[in-house]
Amino acid sequence: MRLPSSSTTLLSLFTCCVSLVASTSWGFEDATVSLHSKKAGVGAGLKEKLVENKALPEPVSLGPSDTIKVILTTTEDKKANRPHQAFLLLREPRSGLDTSFPLSVKESGKGKVELSHKDLPTQFLSGSKTLSASLVIGSFGSTKPYRSPIFDLKIELDPSLPPPSSAKPLRYGKLPEIHHVFRADPESPPKIITLVFAGAVLAALPALLFVVCI
Repeated sequence: MRLPSSSTTLLSLFTCCVSLVASTSWGFEDATVSLHSKKAGVGAGLKEKLVENKALPEPVSLGPSDTIKVILTTTEDKKANRPHQAFLLLREPRSGLDTSFPLSVKESGKGKVELSHKDLPTQFLSGSKTLSASLVIGSFGSTKPYRSPIFDLKIELDPSLPPPSSAKPLRYGKLPEIHHVFRADPESPPKIITLVFAGAVLAALPALLFVVCI
């Protein structure tokens, strides 16, 4: 059975619209990753351009005195826009441990994130290791979110310093018994002192009444 030409045209238009909606996705442009070190001079350090769906071929090394900065412009359907969420996801492939760092994104879509050793969990600093860094961008609506690795981050430690140790986790359970020592009840003064002060007050009453009457 052949459909009328008008029905075929409407069906083609509907299919085209659905494919256009499904093809819209979040992404980024004008992205760079740079590394700044306190020990390096002005103009020194690493700076690489980032592109969608393609990680850097070489890992980025992050030393104890280094700061890494990622700058980009988030896009929706190739147009600059601000998403609901955008963050850099670091993951340790062997243990599966991960942590995220949200990007500060303006209305124009321009965003950035900075991190150094002090921002990383102590589990990532327990030894020299390489982390996978991915960019995650998404928002409400039907636009497809973006998630893809952009580079590997190699953690370098200072060999002259011991690796940082994580704090002992809090455990809930039975605690040692607490013995309270209560203060003794206050004692009343001797009765003789009480009577002396009471007599002095009574003896002063006639003099007080005489002064008032005058």
